[in-house]
Order: sequence, then structure tokens, then C-alpha cells
Amino acid sequence: MTHDLSGIDAEKPPSGTGCVECLAENGWWLHLRRCAQCGHIGCCDSSPHQHASAHSRETGHPIIASFEPGEGWFYDYATGEFLDGPQLAKPRWHPEDQPVPGPQGRVPKDWQSQLH
Repeated sequence: MTHDLSGIDAEKPPSGTGCVECLAENGWWLHLRRCAQCGHIGCCDSSPHQHASAHSRETGHPIIASFEPGEGWFYDYATGEFLDGPQLAKPRWHPEDQPVPGPQGRVPKDWQSQLH
């Protein structure tokens, strides 16, 4: 299947090293996702607040990329499929010394029971 890659702006840098909303709300995340169109960093759908998919619904930006070190996949919310994408603006991933889940100091002891 051919994918529409118009939802990817490879020149857009990430918005930071953590989920924008979780950081603002003093929350935490399991894994991070990067909006391939605007660079927004949000938390994955296993995280308590699922900010990456909420960002996609609110903005119409259809494609995310993993923001986890070493993971190069893209996912299209519109089709529900994984796809190959271009090299994105650096940094491609969050810092390797950043803990998962994160951020450090905010993850509750019972974090696994709070996952989706």
C-alpha cells in the first residue's frame, strides 16, 4: 500500500525531550511519540493520558514516529498502519540516559497498574 506522506515535515525539530502535556501537568509517561508534521512530543497510548493520539485528533496531524532511542518506525493514525518515513530533524530520539518510564522523579511506584 502506498502511504500519503504529506503529514510529515522532516525539517521540523521535536518540541522537547518529553511529553509536552505531561511535563506541564506534572505527569509521567511510558514511551514517547513525535508528531511527524509539527514535532510535538506526546506520550504513547499505553501511558495514562495518551497525549500523542489526543494531539493527532485535535490537530488532524495523522503520522507519528517513535521518539524512543533506536526505534525508526512511523505510524499513520488515519490508516492504522506502520510505514517507512524519511530521516527526521535531529534529535531523532529522546536522550538515551532519560529513563523509561519518565521523567525521573515523577513515576509512581505502582506505574504498571496505571498503563492502558
